[in-house]
Amino acid sequence: MSRTFGAIIIGDELLSGKRQDKHFAKIAELLGARGLRLSWVEYLGDDRERLTATFKRTMAAGDVVFSCGGIGNTPDDQTRQAVAAALGVGLELHPEGYEELKARFKGEEITDQRRQLVTFPAGVQIVPNPFNRIPGFMANEHYFAPGFPQMAHPMIEWALDTFYKDLFQPVDGKVEKAFLLTGPTAYESALLDLMERIVKDYPTLRLFSLPSLVGKERRHLELGVEGEPALVDKAMDEIRTEIEKREIHWTWRP
Repeated sequence: MSRTFGAIIIGDELLSGKRQDKHFAKIAELLGARGLRLSWVEYLGDDRERLTATFKRTMAAGDVVFSCGGIGNTPDDQTRQAVAAALGVGLELHPEGYEELKARFKGEEITDQRRQLVTFPAGVQIVPNPFNRIPGFMANEHYFAPGFPQMAHPMIEWALDTFYKDLFQPVDGKVEKAFLLTGPTAYESALLDLMERIVKDYPTLRLFSLPSLVGKERRHLELGVEGEPALVDKAMDEIRTEIEKREIHWTWRP
């Protein structure tokens, strides 16, 4: 995979604990179903300056970013304004967005408040919203969707299937295997040399290590790899040989 995918999840209500995030796991699932991986996620409040600085940074990095929340028309929604500031442009009524808005409110008055729903940073493109036809927008491979999961998730799926099909990887045939390691030397810092060697020798595999604690006591270290079955088996054989040499007790992870 040659591209980095990230997520920005926005809302004061998430940081205060009033609402629980429903985007992170779903975005990871949508990417995983296409053989892709979410590399990072950031949670931000509705703070225009901080949002602006974040979007400037992520756009400069060249990542593909899915942003959820803050594109409504209420005073606490700051995402549209922050994106405009990051791009160095103003806000304007989006012509295609306005057509979607008219279709959504067919036969009803299009008030100034409703026009604000499709007032986006100048020069962006819309992201269609199959739920209620009030679109999001995109710029510099950043895709801005509402905070409502039933709207945001189909919009993210549309962006993936429309623009990134050439990056999709087959998910069938991949396997994941791991050992549960126990004992006084079964901790990550003592095994860094082994992990670094496996990563170097098997660049197409994903290595992972997950310590488990009970209170203050170390319970075990889960150490394994994911990828093509034959390479996974070969890497696991090397790991097993080395941990046995170091007299570390192991069992297969269920």
